Amino acid sequence: MSVAVDTEQFRKRLLAERLRAQGALDYLHDENSGSLDDEAQQGTSDNHPGDLATITLDREIDYTLEENEERVIAAIDSALQRIEDGTYGTCQGCGQPIASERLEAVPWTTQCIDCKRKEERG
Repeated sequence: MSVAVDTEQFRKRLLAERLRAQGALDYLHDENSGSLDDEAQQGTSDNHPGDLATITLDREIDYTLEENEERVIAAIDSALQRIEDGTYGTCQGCGQPIASERLEAVPWTTQCIDCKRKEERG
């Protein structure tokens, strides 16, 4: 079912967001190019346990951010494919159109707000 949304506008937004997310991911990869041991050696001379814990926590946060950016990029790629397929803006749960307000807020969404709420409630 095709939905009357301005797919060109959303394509541009999705591509811009993908570029931003890829830039953030590249930055995180560059920041974490060495091993944890390398970072510990650079940051401290005595390898104090508190310093190592801070380095480990920082690295875990960065890994979480990387995973999030990777998920966003995958969702954007999927949305771009739906634009190509002519199914963008159609809820994958119920098949109804996704409200334009929801698409404006989360342009890579696959669900209308009602289906998303049902999913979150379990």
